[in-house]
Amino acid sequence: MEGRTYAGAGVSLSTAESVVGRLRNAAESTGAMGFGAFAGLYPLNDRQFLAASTDGVGTKLILARARGALRACGADLAAHCINDVITTGADPLIFLDYVAANRIELEEVANLVEGAAEVCRAAGVALIGGETAELPGIYRDAELDFAGTCVGLVERDRLIDGSRIGEGDVVVGLSSAGIHANGFTLARRVLEEENYEGDDLLAPTRLYLDEVRGLAPAHGLAHVTGGGIEGNLSRVVPDGLRAEIDWDSWHRPPVFEWLARHVDEEELRRVFNLGIGYCAVVAEPADGLVIGRIVAA
Repeated sequence: MEGRTYAGAGVSLSTAESVVGRLRNAAESTGAMGFGAFAGLYPLNDRQFLAASTDGVGTKLILARARGALRACGADLAAHCINDVITTGADPLIFLDYVAANRIELEEVANLVEGAAEVCRAAGVALIGGETAELPGIYRDAELDFAGTCVGLVERDRLIDGSRIGEGDVVVGLSSAGIHANGFTLARRVLEEENYEGDDLLAPTRLYLDEVRGLAPAHGLAHVTGGGIEGNLSRVVPDGLRAEIDWDSWHRPPVFEWLARHVDEEELRRVFNLGIGYCAVVAEPADGLVIGRIVAA
């Protein structure tokens, strides 16, 4: 049987990539910096940048709502946005959220916001506000969406943008808790063929702030979200170089063994984190898990 694909489930990564050029032109016409990176940059003054990132939880909400796990999705959102901001070397400062639904259920909104607040407290980030919208003309019955924005601050001399990455650097991998929040459109299709009850299916995105701060000085940082390990590393590795990954250098959580019964290996690598939720490109790995090296393209 032919393996399931993300495109077949309704999400085209190639279409998303094709519109990037047009969006880049629009963003850069406003003076923005860092388009295509995990967080955008704004020069606050001659020595500091603001770093900001916006994201959502996606269709994981559908499954989490059905299984009573919306609080975990709140944690997903805050961790995801904070993880993106710290790829620049920034200290995350503030977070805002946006909840929209066909019909607002106060208990569901409270679970989402409380989950986000728990992660914000752990990161020392202030949840300073947000928006709750009831939009029956846009969302179908029982539909829910949750998005957020994190803003941080980084000194210019501490900025991490991948420009120092060189051939021979090593890629250190930080483990994921499971699928995190990307690839659920495909995962839900697989659930139609075979059920899965493991905790790593809906486990919230890990917050990598403390681990990143404890690393040796990084030449580049990548949050492994949509696009998999190689796809996200390519966003920080300079032209002329690429990350060569040793796919057997770590143990995959059980949820990916379940997915592998229905999805081809190439598609798994392209869509999911496969057990590595964050990557650091460093000159010396210290005690970290080395999962690859930077080589000439």
